Amino acid sequence: MLMFEDVFRGKRVFITGDTGFKGSWLSLWLTQMGAEVRGFALPPERENDHFILLGLDKLINHINGDIRDYDQLKNAVGDFKPQIVFHLAAQPLVRYSYEEPKLTFDTNISGSVNVLEAIRNCPEVKALIYITSDKCYKNKEWIWGYRENDELGGHDPYSASKAAAELVFSSYMSAYLNDRVGFGAASVRAGNVIGGGDWAQDRIVPDSMKALMDREPIVLRNPRATRPWQHVLEPLFGYLMLAARLYEDPKSFSGSWNFGPTAESVRNVRCLADKIVQYWGEGIITENKEANASHEAGLLHLNSDKANYVLGWNPGWDFERTVYKTVEWYKGYQDGKNILDLSRQHIDEYWKTQQDKEVARH
Repeated sequence: MLMFEDVFRGKRVFITGDTGFKGSWLSLWLTQMGAEVRGFALPPERENDHFILLGLDKLINHINGDIRDYDQLKNAVGDFKPQIVFHLAAQPLVRYSYEEPKLTFDTNISGSVNVLEAIRNCPEVKALIYITSDKCYKNKEWIWGYRENDELGGHDPYSASKAAAELVFSSYMSAYLNDRVGFGAASVRAGNVIGGGDWAQDRIVPDSMKALMDREPIVLRNPRATRPWQHVLEPLFGYLMLAARLYEDPKSFSGSWNFGPTAESVRNVRCLADKIVQYWGEGIITENKEANASHEAGLLHLNSDKANYVLGWNPGWDFERTVYKTVEWYKGYQDGKNILDLSRQHIDEYWKTQQDKEVARH
């Protein structure tokens, strides 16, 4: 099933959040597989956002829109009549959710309701990938990974909003969509993704890259917190594989799925920063634990056995390769390389890694 790009060739694919970090990579990948892509998202925030550097507005049909505006979203879905939908649009930042809880809840819960309602009223949709977060699980700081049937919850507004979005998904499926003939849907939860093109504030990789480019120290506020680090292409590969399976066999693959890295990639923040500096070639790291800082999870990772054994998905790049490719992208950006070519190269290299793994398994 690795050659699932044939499933997307010529298909109408609708993506919410295409101007974001993950959404821009997913949109680019789908265009390389021959899909007809329509994106719906807020305008890019920065001149160096991945969406802009790619020139993605020339490769896909993009609409500036807000998922909180149901009428605009419904019209964008209704006149495009997509066969496959990926819902990524969100307020994605934990720290920012403390500053803007209403915005976070409105976007991540009400916005997701709007997406599901638009799909309910668009019979052409055959497959939905509904992205939430690994932080939808009630974090009990235990050492083993969370499974798809573990308790949902959240201390901070972001995590709580993602847990609530999962409940909304479950309700829509039970009340409206499970009995729809030829339709499949999955909620998906990924670990902490890193990779080129992320410039968001209060995230370790973009903060580190900005510091290194400005020749300033990297400041870590929670150096011993562990996270399941994975390259952005890892969960996207899982989403694409799952969407293809849903399109062809909807009832067998509907449900919730985790896409996390192996235990080898569960590292603390200090370890990641050290590796970034190593591959950058220079840099200083300092630690500054903030007084009265907002709560953030200290230990969190996922169990992806279901995706491994049922779907056949496995990570392609280990921790070293993940960090190396991430730093390589930012070095390319700093050196003025063509970002479209560089990003396509990373997709091609990752795809080849997965193909080689498949050949080795057989």
